[in-house]
Amino acid sequence: MDNSGKEKEAMQLMAEADKKVKSSGSFLGGMFGGNHKVEDACEMYARAANMFKMAKNWSEAINCLNAAIEIYTDMGRFTIAAKHHMTIAEVYESELVDIEKAIAHYEQAADYYKGEESNSSANKCLLKVGFFSAQLEQYAKAIEIYEQVATNTMDNPLLKYNAKEYFFKAALCHFIVDELNAKLAIEKYEGMFPAFSDSRECKLLKKLLEAHEEQNSEAFTEAVKEFDSISRLDQWQTTMLLRIKKTIQGDAGDLK
Repeated sequence: MDNSGKEKEAMQLMAEADKKVKSSGSFLGGMFGGNHKVEDACEMYARAANMFKMAKNWSEAINCLNAAIEIYTDMGRFTIAAKHHMTIAEVYESELVDIEKAIAHYEQAADYYKGEESNSSANKCLLKVGFFSAQLEQYAKAIEIYEQVATNTMDNPLLKYNAKEYFFKAALCHFIVDELNAKLAIEKYEGMFPAFSDSRECKLLKKLLEAHEEQNSEAFTEAVKEFDSISRLDQWQTTMLLRIKKTIQGDAGDLK
């Protein structure tokens, strides 16, 4: 089926879903399985959204998902509403490249997941919010999120290994804003999570602080290279490290 065929089918599903919602709200509709009709409508909206996505009609896909979300939240079914918010966030992130809107939907999904005590799903959404907030230079927000997720995971035997990564990311955001803030934050994280002290991430941060205090960009680059040769730094971490390095006077702004 080509895109126009998919779009046509999606439009039909959407119209049918709208009809079911309207009839469920009527007096007779309410007496004869109104809730059932509304659930059917939600499923139709979700199917229509998938068809619109296949046809690359992103705005209509979002409209369908929003219609389903509205009904699910009215019914108190927040887990499935959160799932749809995540789908919308992914469309804004990957297809429409509207990061502010992606953040808003990831935040809403995280709130709903938290309310339903689906903590790992909530953390997954929050990490997306932290990731993009830091990219958009909203460091205070990113720090708050990374600290929150690190605190949520450090007491979980299966997840505590990840806590050091989140504290590391929070410390990098602190460092961009202010060197002293970063120093105090690292001390705080070591107190909260003693395993952080022995991590390579913590040792790197201390070397970077020292290099920054001395305004020594060569020592800064050397410490980053040494770390990267054993544990590869990802694109986000590299971006943040470059932003920190640029605050060293006379720096060329690269990590070579």
